[in-house]
Amino acid sequence: MTATATRSVTVPVTKEKAHPRKPGDRPFGPLRIAAFLVLLLMAIGWLLPFLWAVATAFKTENDAASGAPTWIGESGPTAEAFTAILSQGNVWLWAWNSLATSIAITAITLAISALAAYAFSRLDFKGRKWLFAIVIAGIVVPPQALIIPLFYQMLAFNLVDTYWGLILPQVVVPAMVFILKQFFDGVPIELEDAARVDGAGRFRIFWSIVLPLSRPILAAVAIFVFIGAWNNFLWPFLVINDTTLMTLPVGLQTVISAYGVQYAQVMAQAVLAALPLIAVFLVFQKQIVKGVATTGFGGQ
Repeated sequence: MTATATRSVTVPVTKEKAHPRKPGDRPFGPLRIAAFLVLLLMAIGWLLPFLWAVATAFKTENDAASGAPTWIGESGPTAEAFTAILSQGNVWLWAWNSLATSIAITAITLAISALAAYAFSRLDFKGRKWLFAIVIAGIVVPPQALIIPLFYQMLAFNLVDTYWGLILPQVVVPAMVFILKQFFDGVPIELEDAARVDGAGRFRIFWSIVLPLSRPILAAVAIFVFIGAWNNFLWPFLVINDTTLMTLPVGLQTVISAYGVQYAQVMAQAVLAALPLIAVFLVFQKQIVKGVATTGFGGQ
């Protein structure tokens, strides 16, 4: 009889290693919940005026002028305010003028600001610090203080009531030069040195290396400039008198009834002027958020 010895084999039990917790995986503690509620209340407080404007735009003039603060008028929602605005003015022409001039302002501003910022960031020339100090000082000068000299300058150049008279005074934005300069300072200089060894010139380095690396900041700056140009009312209002050259914010203000303030039409004007910007935000919201995060005065 042969005895068979049995041997028990113990398999070591290995515990799965816990993955390190990421910063965004923190549990919702009391502080985070409180911060979320505060931000939610702030968002609602910001959104309520816009919702009220939209609700008023879909009211009749009698309901809009009544003292009762109701979201929906007694007559129900109606689009007669929009119909009146679209039928009385050259809205589509004004929208085209706003689009064309805003694109031109954005393109020229981006080119001027990028070239100036790169020069301040990489070139060492005489008077560089003083010129950059002037750019910084230009940030704190309110645009309204330059309205009169700019208007007389446009008169001297015979540019009043022209597209160029509308575009040129808006293409110099010192804040964008500063923002781009701060970003260019963070671009590794070693990349430019390697390209210079390969025989690349200054402009080739700027065009082929610096600009491709700066696409996020360039997109953010372009969006900010476009929004500012589209919303600008004071300068187009002063320099343009021809109704066929007016931008949308200025043109809509000319559609005024002789019966006094028409609240529903005023709100309809505001909604029509804001719709393109809302579309821009929905399409480029990632770039806008990234721009807000990376265009601060602390650099990138």
